[in-house]
Amino acid sequence: MSTARANPARPNPAGANPARPTRLSARDTLSEALAGILRRPGRAVLTALGTVLGVGSFVAVLGLTATISSQIDGRFNVLTATEVTVEDVATQHDEFAGPAFPADAEQRLRQVAGIAHAGVMWTVRLDPTTPIGALPPGPGPGPGPGGGGAGPGTAGAGSGGTAVVAASPGAVAALAPTLQQGRLYDEFAERSRQRVALVGSGVAERLGITTLATNPVVHIGQEPFTVAGIIADVEREPEHLLSVLVPRSTAEELWGPPGPSGASMLIDTELGAARQVAELVPLALRPDHPEYLKAVPPPDPRMLRSGVTSDLSALFLLLAGICLVIGAVGIANTTLVAVLERTGEIGLRRALGARGRHVSAQFLTESAALGGLGGLVGTALGELTVVAVALVRDWTPVIHPATVVAAPLAGLVTGLLAGLHPAWRAARIEPAEALRR
Repeated sequence: MSTARANPARPNPAGANPARPTRLSARDTLSEALAGILRRPGRAVLTALGTVLGVGSFVAVLGLTATISSQIDGRFNVLTATEVTVEDVATQHDEFAGPAFPADAEQRLRQVAGIAHAGVMWTVRLDPTTPIGALPPGPGPGPGPGGGGAGPGTAGAGSGGTAVVAASPGAVAALAPTLQQGRLYDEFAERSRQRVALVGSGVAERLGITTLATNPVVHIGQEPFTVAGIIADVEREPEHLLSVLVPRSTAEELWGPPGPSGASMLIDTELGAARQVAELVPLALRPDHPEYLKAVPPPDPRMLRSGVTSDLSALFLLLAGICLVIGAVGIANTTLVAVLERTGEIGLRRALGARGRHVSAQFLTESAALGGLGGLVGTALGELTVVAVALVRDWTPVIHPATVVAAPLAGLVTGLLAGLHPAWRAARIEPAEALRR
């Protein structure tokens, strides 16, 4: 065991004890601290475990939050940032106003720059008893081909079954559908008011439609509609996968126009043009009453990202803080036990000339070293966690360099603070009392 040495180059003041040191070299302090830690390596590992978990959680939380935020930004730019919805609010201004959308709404919006697809859509108001099925309803009371039901594979629209949605070709394109079979109906079907329909894959399965080679038909009440396509998925408004989509003009001819405030418009814009389009659409559609239409632009991506980041960080950083507190308590307890166990050693050092601040520095260095080592290991584990999660989810891992630098320092500071009280206790031990023990 090395002891503190006096500086021979400095002359001692009159009356000073030449054997009593005035300073302790950093090399001696580190070597004594390392010897104290390695004396019981198992205890040292368990003591640093709390700091490892706290710092690792800290790095993992910040890294995963940054990674998820970048994924949110990417998805937002692809879909949400290019979506504008327009609502009919005419009755809020005039209770006698009719539908706010003009008949040539899609044609008017073609003059607005930045719009890729746009169209009007609404849910058709059917009688609750109107059957929707692959076979026409029969005249009798019983279901089936010869009865009054909707036939095999039917669903009543008014009893939780399939809904009928009137949608112009532009609205269907704005949904960004993926076809399983067939094709989408076009402007010709809209102009000629053809009896064609699009159904989701779930509706097609429910109706028993497995192929379009046989030109299947969906009956909405007594009206037959040829199935032009089966939609496998949509990127916007997935609830329409449970609906039967028919041309807007056909729905108006059969069931009339939408009710007050019943229709809405879905617009697919170019990237970066959504907010400008939202400002221009009401005036382009209704220059006489632009207040009859309410355009809803996409939310600010910065607000969305900050909201998700704060929600994730608030919870997990709290857990990381709890782990750091547990680690600090563990280091403090272990250091305090070490002080009690090494009381004789402390008394011998004091008798040989070490001062109270030298003993205090040794125990502070031990606790800081435990915290620093735990911080380094925790930082490595946190980075590995972020990379592993990103690889599993096929994401790009994002870890801010400041996080990697701050995390080990947080462990070092935690260990240093945890060792303040034990170091103070060690410095107050009297040499004679320590040697008697």
